[in-house]
Amino acid sequence: MKLLLNHLYIVSTPIGNLDDITLRAIEVLKSSDIILCEDTRRTIKLLNHFKIKKKLISYHKFNEKKQLTSIIQHFNEGKILSLVSDAGTPLLSDPGRLLVNICLENSIEVIPVPGVSSVTTAMSISGFKDQFIFYGFLPKRENELEKVLSKLSQSQFSLIFYIPSKKINFYISAFKKFFSGRKILIAKEISKLHETFIREDLDSIKMFKNPIKGELTIVISENFKKSENFDKEKIVNKIKKYLKKLSLKDTVDLVFETEKINKKTIYDLCLKIKNEKNY
Repeated sequence: MKLLLNHLYIVSTPIGNLDDITLRAIEVLKSSDIILCEDTRRTIKLLNHFKIKKKLISYHKFNEKKQLTSIIQHFNEGKILSLVSDAGTPLLSDPGRLLVNICLENSIEVIPVPGVSSVTTAMSISGFKDQFIFYGFLPKRENELEKVLSKLSQSQFSLIFYIPSKKINFYISAFKKFFSGRKILIAKEISKLHETFIREDLDSIKMFKNPIKGELTIVISENFKKSENFDKEKIVNKIKKYLKKLSLKDTVDLVFETEKINKKTIYDLCLKIKNEKNY
């Protein structure tokens, strides 16, 4: 494979099982002059597995600003550079945004080499609605966390987070408070030897008694609760129309399917209207 000069390749790497890497990713890494990586110790294991020997430059959140000038110099010297994260798709809760922007400002093309991401991997087996919001790592402090979750709780979409396993109980407690009525998927060590998927109703999931290890991707289901903000006159007219032809139960079911209203609220309205004369 012949790579183009003055291009930065964003290369996705496995999140666990090394065989999940794409053939194109291997060829791009083989053809690169320099590979930028978060942790050289992690990346060298991947490269050794595929018998790739390349110059590695450490590029992480603590030195990314400092490295920008020398990286642009490498491009000016005609070098071909690739960026990888420790695992998965770079720039998703990983460093790289500053580099991408500085490359674009310097007319350096940025080329994605697609591959594995724990976000899409966990979402694909969740069984939840595929309209989702990926937030990444949540705040560690309780006050900041509650502000974020309070805003996200208004969303009807599925939600995806990264959290450290040692703080699982801290976050579960907060999820219970803000996402009552939803379901949760805890994906642990995806594609690795101890891969585990835990599925529970958030209201009933219990705290972990023993510490758990590994990287966690959390998926919270879409909001199953129906909104209580509705046009009452419109719903009442619809109920009256349906009750003339359908049973109470069928009317409740039909309105529930088409309107974002709590089922008990619909039932109470139907019962009240049915008990009225000349509806």
